[in-house]
Amino acid sequence: MATPSLTQADAPWKERLHRIIYEAETPAGKAFDVALIGAILLSILVVMLESVGSIQARFGAHLRALEWTVTVLFTVEYVLRLIVVRQPSRYAFSFFGIVDLLSFLPTYASVLLPGSQGLLVLRSLRLLRIFRVFKLGRYLTEANVLVTALRASRPKIIIFMVTVLSIALVMGTVMYLIEGAEHGYTSIPRSVYWAIVTMTTVGYGDIAPQTVLGQFMASALMILGYAIIAVPTGIVSVELAQAARSGELVSTEACPTCTAEGHALDAVYCRRCGQPLRTGGDHGASAP
Repeated sequence: MATPSLTQADAPWKERLHRIIYEAETPAGKAFDVALIGAILLSILVVMLESVGSIQARFGAHLRALEWTVTVLFTVEYVLRLIVVRQPSRYAFSFFGIVDLLSFLPTYASVLLPGSQGLLVLRSLRLLRIFRVFKLGRYLTEANVLVTALRASRPKIIIFMVTVLSIALVMGTVMYLIEGAEHGYTSIPRSVYWAIVTMTTVGYGDIAPQTVLGQFMASALMILGYAIIAVPTGIVSVELAQAARSGELVSTEACPTCTAEGHALDAVYCRRCGQPLRTGGDHGASAP
């Protein structure tokens, strides 16, 4: 029995709204994305400005008005996203669905929490609104290339990290033996901490070698740190170039059933749930 496509199963207004909200091929879809990105950036700016005491004291009422305006907009967007998909629970429990919920829920929760200690809780809840920055992730078209490169680099980076930690452990132990507790190297873990800080060229200065041999070892570790910094950069750069060469173009179309994105331009069915895409109906293909 054939599974109805979005065009056959849903109302025309629902289909048009799905194209606007989940896709960016049409002028309306692009305008929606631009407006949403602007609202996200505005909300993040409001959160940052509210943390400045002088600005909060002078423009607190205006900032709260902006915050509630953006909160209502995000609430409407969230409800519309639930309405236009076939399986709302898939979107609601997806990564972006949870992030979208966290982007406006703390504002409403701050009103419902009573008690004299509520103000302290409100401040921590208001910090959760910074989750809105993750809503920008869906608009980074090159994110798939970066994720692919990082996944391909994972074994090499793990080996690199094990090597670095091994060097830090050895050098920390050596410095513990050379300098000793009288110079601040009271234990091997504290000496390893010094080795990590030195090798990463941070150099807090809270612990420093006092003996000539210790200073020589520290100098060697600093030079080694500069050489090590270039290694992960080269690994990821190579994988990025490889991912960019082998990567295929994808459309901005989102599955009307599970909201999955990143489909090939000629895809007929969703790569995640297997349901027919809108483009499949446009191409005249029928679902099994």
